[in-house]
Amino acid sequence: MTERFIGLMSGTSLDAIDVALVEFDSNYPKLIASHSQALPTELRDTLLSLNRSRAGEIKRMAIADVQWAQQAADAVNALLSQASLAANDVSAIGSHGQTIRHAPNDETPYTLQIGDPNTLAELTGITTVADFRRRDLAAGGQGAPLMPSFHNAMLRVSDETRVVVNIGGMANITVLPADPDEPVIGFDTGPGNVLMDAYIQNCLRKDYDEGGKWAASGTVNTDLLTRFLRDKFFKLPPPKSTGRELFNLRWLERHLKRLKKRLVRKHVQASLCELTAVSISEAIQKYAAEAKSIIICGGGVHNTALMFRLQCLLEHQQIRSSEDYGIDPDAMEAIGFAWLAQQTLAIQPGNLPSVTGATHPVVLGGIYPGAALG
Repeated sequence: MTERFIGLMSGTSLDAIDVALVEFDSNYPKLIASHSQALPTELRDTLLSLNRSRAGEIKRMAIADVQWAQQAADAVNALLSQASLAANDVSAIGSHGQTIRHAPNDETPYTLQIGDPNTLAELTGITTVADFRRRDLAAGGQGAPLMPSFHNAMLRVSDETRVVVNIGGMANITVLPADPDEPVIGFDTGPGNVLMDAYIQNCLRKDYDEGGKWAASGTVNTDLLTRFLRDKFFKLPPPKSTGRELFNLRWLERHLKRLKKRLVRKHVQASLCELTAVSISEAIQKYAAEAKSIIICGGGVHNTALMFRLQCLLEHQQIRSSEDYGIDPDAMEAIGFAWLAQQTLAIQPGNLPSVTGATHPVVLGGIYPGAALG
């Protein structure tokens, strides 16, 4: 039986809410339609400010919680109109929401994603599954990354070991061993686009480095790169996850200050691009040196300079877009959350303990019915 689900993803880059309408036939996803809705500048600025403690943050968070859901509902309704479908043609929405804090290693671990599912269910009329991370955290896990479970279900094969690399704001890898008895490994490798985006926004007032052209025009400063890679996060063993709490402009500014040498800005951007490439490649070489295929998804797939450096660093492995495997690289995470919503409604686990560090598999998310009663 074919079912339709909608997946919503708004990642660390904070550029837009990505929406994917997916049909699941024999559990394999078929992307029917997709839509991307830019976040209003004022809301985006508020979400960025909520990454650290400031006066009045509880009120600002509560307002942003509803506003994000309103934007998401608009995006969902636009997608339904585009696909000529009604709310009752969709089984559920899987909404990741917007992460504003992620601290799985604190004395009392916590993670917080906003985007009120009550508002989303009310404005769309579609049952909404949300708050995916906290049940894994309650079971002793990191609460992230969650996409390795989806990658395992869709892209694992028995004739080769594969690595899926998602390059969003943060970068993470999923190692899919050919041996079915070997566990999946997955973890955040460090920054993906987040530092490159933040730096070009700060310096040139551009949203992102299109094609990595600015980075490609510069030269990597090896002293700065070495300082970057000394961060203890890169030495931590998995399971591990990270976010803007660590990798942000303040982190970059501290390293630039300690360098005690003023760099041309394009050389800083080149060094940030290299940091992403090196941290990803070193993780792959350490945990999946035998992998033949490296499958790239996320916005980073469009950064030509970054893709070139990854291929240089992983010269004996084949780097290809997830599009070559039938999954749109820009919609991968949104499709993944549609799949996670399906798992939740079927009372099936959505996490992989070998990835997150949870003590056992758990059903993720809370369910908010969409149909009005009475």
